[in-house]
Amino acid sequence: MKTIIAACSQNLSGSRASVRTALHTLLASRWPSQRDVRSWLQLLSVLQWVLSFLLLGTVSLLVLIYLVFTSFWPISALYLAWIIFDWDTPEKGGRRLPCLRRWTVWRHFRDYFPVKLVKTHDLSPSHNYIIGSHPHGILCVGAFCNFITGSTGFGEMFPGIRPFLTTLAGNFRLPIFREYLMSGGLCPVTRRAIGYLLSKNGTGNAVAIVIGGAAESLSCRPGVTTLILKNRKGFVRMALQHGAYLVPSFSFGENDLFRQVVFEEGSWMRSIQQRFQKMMGFAPCVFYGRGLTSVHSRGFLPYARPITTVVGEPVMVPKIEDPSCETVDMYHEMYIRSLLKLFNENKTKYGLSETDELHIL
Repeated sequence: MKTIIAACSQNLSGSRASVRTALHTLLASRWPSQRDVRSWLQLLSVLQWVLSFLLLGTVSLLVLIYLVFTSFWPISALYLAWIIFDWDTPEKGGRRLPCLRRWTVWRHFRDYFPVKLVKTHDLSPSHNYIIGSHPHGILCVGAFCNFITGSTGFGEMFPGIRPFLTTLAGNFRLPIFREYLMSGGLCPVTRRAIGYLLSKNGTGNAVAIVIGGAAESLSCRPGVTTLILKNRKGFVRMALQHGAYLVPSFSFGENDLFRQVVFEEGSWMRSIQQRFQKMMGFAPCVFYGRGLTSVHSRGFLPYARPITTVVGEPVMVPKIEDPSCETVDMYHEMYIRSLLKLFNENKTKYGLSETDELHIL
């Protein structure tokens, strides 16, 4: 018995020593600093945004299809009925939630890159505007952060202006994802949706359109400033029909967020991308960014590169219900000149050299 008691005493002594050693090691180890915590929060905010845009719609659709074959099928049936009832809402201004623009997560999202908005001229709330957003990049980070979230101070810089951002109409056919997009102020890039905001939603509306679209994303890579704009004139015609002023904007640094495998014109991979783009409305880009655990690993998160979005001088546009091709061409040229002026006046301030030029195709 004495032997057993002695053995137990030795075990208890050893356990106490192990606990004391563990506590000492824990207290001696370096605790995360406020800077570390901020970095993690910024990384997580970007992660949730990327996953939302890449997976939310597809995963929601698959889940609802799966529920059809289970005892929870009424959920899918009710949501299908809701979509049918609510089908036209994205074309009629959507269903934006102002509180969404004030989420704390968007401040962490802004600070990750960081993203900055620069104002050069006032926008009067007595007019409506079409803001041309350039370049497209891979995921339009600058356009989203500045025009959908309130983290960069758009509302304070342009009081009385309600910003909207257009995206592919097909996104609003995906369950749950459509609600997410509308709550932030996104709307389909269709004539009907844009026309509604410019004619039936009062004044003070600013509809941002990423004019280069999917075609421009195919040539996106660091150090390249090429825009698809020369034959994109539909937004000018819309502006003339509704008397909306044209406002150029350029996000310096947008093309530096990812690395893309760019296939040469005429190659079979490029032709596949272009055919897919014509059929589906978006281009399947082969790109990569940083990984989740390290900036030196590869993954699908954007690199932390500064983005500065400069909003330029409005081009005053008259209201002409049926503008001629010559009139559209004239205001299209005026818009391009205003965009080139904005680019040349600001390029050396935000990471480009004096010799860098904006190429418009």
